[in-house]
Amino acid sequence: MQENGIKAALLPALDFMRIDENKQADMPSIKELIQPVLDKAGEQEIYITQGFICRNPEGEIDNLQRGGSDYTATLLGAAINSEEVQIWTDIDGIHNNDPRFVENTTRIDNILFAEAAELAYFGAKILHPLTVLPAKDANIPVRLKYTMDTKAPGTLISNEKTISGLKAVAAKDDITAIKIRSGRMLMAYGFLRKVFEIFEKYKTSIDMITTSEVAISLTIDNTSNLDAILEELEILGEVDVDDNQTIVCVVGDMISKEKVFSKQVFEALEGIPVRMISYGGSQYNLSILIDREYKIETLQKLSNHLFN
Repeated sequence: MQENGIKAALLPALDFMRIDENKQADMPSIKELIQPVLDKAGEQEIYITQGFICRNPEGEIDNLQRGGSDYTATLLGAAINSEEVQIWTDIDGIHNNDPRFVENTTRIDNILFAEAAELAYFGAKILHPLTVLPAKDANIPVRLKYTMDTKAPGTLISNEKTISGLKAVAAKDDITAIKIRSGRMLMAYGFLRKVFEIFEKYKTSIDMITTSEVAISLTIDNTSNLDAILEELEILGEVDVDDNQTIVCVVGDMISKEKVFSKQVFEALEGIPVRMISYGGSQYNLSILIDREYKIETLQKLSNHLFN
């Protein structure tokens, strides 16, 4: 087809987009199937396809789940080894805090894939967590662009470090915290395995976890099987549950290796009741669990103390 002198080709997504039996993107199949489709279309200035839809291993029409259109873009970018993937949104890029709740946020010009993935998972709505993975694995930069201002630079996500330090704060709501206390944990081994097997049985992922000699605290965001999980956990020990919790995540490079960063974060949290802290599992992430009623206050305090 040709429109206004521009040569373009339509590429039916169902001809090459595939997921496997675990509903994960089947990258080897996508790479294999996309090339004949491109060859048939011939050399064009623009190739247009659908997002979100695909075929499953049975050949049935299926979808890529949440974030499917952006996910399609990074999967195709990785499959054809493109120079850059651009995702156009109604926001001018990733901000250093949530502009819906916090004043005076600023756009982040450059951010690492690992940092962007943490922010996406822990609440940054501009990007779905799955989106960055194909581009990260293929080392292809992803640029978030602003549809209302085409000249705005947006945010570039890549593996290239530009600056170190704290980058942004994000918050994830609808979190449930579970604490299991048992004297059987003391000087014992295998207890954690029993706990994790219960969550595995009910296909429920865990976001945060902290332990002591006689207790485990953890969080989940999927409560569809909570009653059954609690019933089995109560066999292991005494169980407490807190709902309406929020995970607040501070993201940046070298967080776990620089003393000043953690000092700044904990000074900013003065006066905020903290339920849990997860620190050291990643050099890019420091997460705290708070009651949801303190969410906006916490985000604003962190923004004032860390960025303003």
